[in-house]
Amino acid sequence: MPLRIALAAALALAGPALAQSDQVDPFIGTGGEGHTFPGAVAPFGMVQLSPDTDTTCTIRDCYAHAAGYRYTDPTIQGFSHTHFSGAGHSDLGDILVMPVSGDAVPIEPGDPAKPGSGYRSRFSHDGEIARPGYYAVTLTDAGVRAEMTAGTRVGVHRYAFAPGRAAHLVLDLRSSLYNYPGKILWSSLRLLPDGTITGARETRGWAPDRKLYFAMRFSAPLKTHAFVSTEKDVPYKGFQGPGRGTDDVAERAGRALVARLDFGMLAKPLEVKVAISSVDAAGALNNLASEPGDFDAVRAKTKAAWDTALGALTIAAPAGMKTSVMTALYHSLLAPSVAGDADGRYRGPDNQVHVAKDYTFRSTFSLWDTFRAEHPLLTLVQPAKTTSDVVRSLIDSRRDSPFGILPVWQFQGRETWTMIGYHAVPVIADAYLKGIRGFDADAALDAMIASATYAPYGGLGDYMKLGYAPIDTEPEAASKTVEYAYDDWTIARMARAMGRTAVAATFERRAGNWRNTFDAKTGFVRARKSDGSFRVPFDPTAINYGSDYTEGNAWQYSWFVPQDQAALTTAMGGDAATVAKLDAMFDYDNSKLDYSHAEDIAGLIGQYIHGNEPSHHVAYLYTYAGAPWRTQARLTQIVGSQYKPTPDGLSGNDDLGQMSAWLVFTSLGFYPVTPGSLEYVIGRPFVSRATLALAGGRRFTIVADGLDDAHPYVGRVMLNGKPLTRGYIRHDEIMAGGELRFAMQAAPNTTWATQPADRPYSMSTARQ
Repeated sequence: MPLRIALAAALALAGPALAQSDQVDPFIGTGGEGHTFPGAVAPFGMVQLSPDTDTTCTIRDCYAHAAGYRYTDPTIQGFSHTHFSGAGHSDLGDILVMPVSGDAVPIEPGDPAKPGSGYRSRFSHDGEIARPGYYAVTLTDAGVRAEMTAGTRVGVHRYAFAPGRAAHLVLDLRSSLYNYPGKILWSSLRLLPDGTITGARETRGWAPDRKLYFAMRFSAPLKTHAFVSTEKDVPYKGFQGPGRGTDDVAERAGRALVARLDFGMLAKPLEVKVAISSVDAAGALNNLASEPGDFDAVRAKTKAAWDTALGALTIAAPAGMKTSVMTALYHSLLAPSVAGDADGRYRGPDNQVHVAKDYTFRSTFSLWDTFRAEHPLLTLVQPAKTTSDVVRSLIDSRRDSPFGILPVWQFQGRETWTMIGYHAVPVIADAYLKGIRGFDADAALDAMIASATYAPYGGLGDYMKLGYAPIDTEPEAASKTVEYAYDDWTIARMARAMGRTAVAATFERRAGNWRNTFDAKTGFVRARKSDGSFRVPFDPTAINYGSDYTEGNAWQYSWFVPQDQAALTTAMGGDAATVAKLDAMFDYDNSKLDYSHAEDIAGLIGQYIHGNEPSHHVAYLYTYAGAPWRTQARLTQIVGSQYKPTPDGLSGNDDLGQMSAWLVFTSLGFYPVTPGSLEYVIGRPFVSRATLALAGGRRFTIVADGLDDAHPYVGRVMLNGKPLTRGYIRHDEIMAGGELRFAMQAAPNTTWATQPADRPYSMSTARQ
């Protein structure tokens, strides 16, 4: 058994005396298609200092390396400072550093299959360690023990070189994730008189024309160095220093730069401290100064920050479940990441520099994924200021946008236009309706309206005119129609709460537009053409990118009416017909279907696809049809097959915390099917006891009496000592503190929470 796995097992069995951060295994999701990274990062940190095992892949096969590291790879190419956690696409991998020892210092990474052909090194999982804020590994070929830690805006490396071998670093500005020829538009290196190295690069990756600056300091003096341009026939730009015409220069710029940094023989480990900024080199230097201390000091501060952040939830559960849930919470606290400098400056979607006044600018908004559970989870487990900062960042991004709308999929302030919908809208509405303030509500609502009425975006012009997005003018039109309708409902909810009744009335009407794409004859949401006809031929199992649906098919998208599930149940023929259709979805025989062409389709249970977000609320929909015990059974099936405390323990991309947030909520026994409703649908718990530490010192405790594998069903529910007969719990009931107690049993209770009055929120049957 590798040391890391044995250590994780021992830690999990050790029980609640462990610090919160010691209950987490960051290797979960680094295998399979989880796309997580094991490296060092602070809560919501700007720097994600992590190993990259392969950055030389082609675009076609880079999907497996979207986070830079893949558990099954045999070599490490280096340690870079920016990574996404669980994204289905990637970029980043900025400022790659790799230690090299001895006399020969290669400046090319080499071939993974040919040891010694470059600066990359083999490694073993034995002795590899990952903890929140800390990563360590032994580089076999280099003979170096490498350690990483990170603060909010800094990353710190520590390299212990073998005695008697000269210490070198390779700093490669050519390396990137999802690399391809011409991605690096420009880069620069500068050696300052005090030995600090600053630099920058500009890339045309997932986000166009992205700028990143860095400042790097060392614990030992630099003996010699070389700044090398490996691109032929590129003239030098700027001052070259006394060694003009050589590589021993003070400054160099170009499109393919790599540095060799020589330190000679070292009596103690070399520490390298790096800060980044999207603004300028001065910002990186200021960020470097804003977090003083050596490796151990930064590590201790970050560990304390993680213990505090993870301390929002304490659980009692079997070792494997405990590790999975606490790691899921950890992954939920990585984004939206800090994207502004210590002085408040940040680079916005207009590629200009702005200043965040009295708040911290954040970015990395995978909103199509994270509006569902990730952002609602943050409203429970983080201080309100976190969500307030998120909302202010969204509003200011709209102000700074050349298009005047809210972010769609943004990172480091730059828009990628990835995925569909205007899902910043439910994030803002959910926060406002939960009483989170600290932002201009009128400006927020105006921004939401602007996003929902920007006609050039995603077929919105036709959507506003026809009541649906037509497939003959807009791809993925069926998905867009139902997602727009839900977003519209959240605008209406916030507008009505603010007293802006005309806005509320307009968007309440639009919230019913899902009906215009629902085909009563087949019982599926379908794409319509401009003339009103449904597109044919129709195959509800077909998954083809750019077709009627977004990363899914009719089976998944026909359930996306979270604002009015009661009306959808009626449209499908009533309770019994809805339950039968849900069962048909989960029990579908896929043996004759081939989804190998669809990267994001993973974690299939019939036509339910847990590895992708459109299915995430579906198991809870039995409760809306009066069969909550069926929700409980399906949740047992999903958790048991889709999550494990192992590197391949996520069935699909974690998607910046959404996959993990689903598990955190589900393990507690409830889930936010409809963000903006202020309700959570009750499922079944997977931990025997959990406590949420809330604002003001309040605590909300969940207890599952009799919970084990033989007792997976809910017999009864008590809230603060009184029977709870409804299938949902309200947000204010949680935030007030108290106790939610489940009595678990072997057989389903087919009478609990089955009456229409006990069902969760639906727009058409809303309780006044």
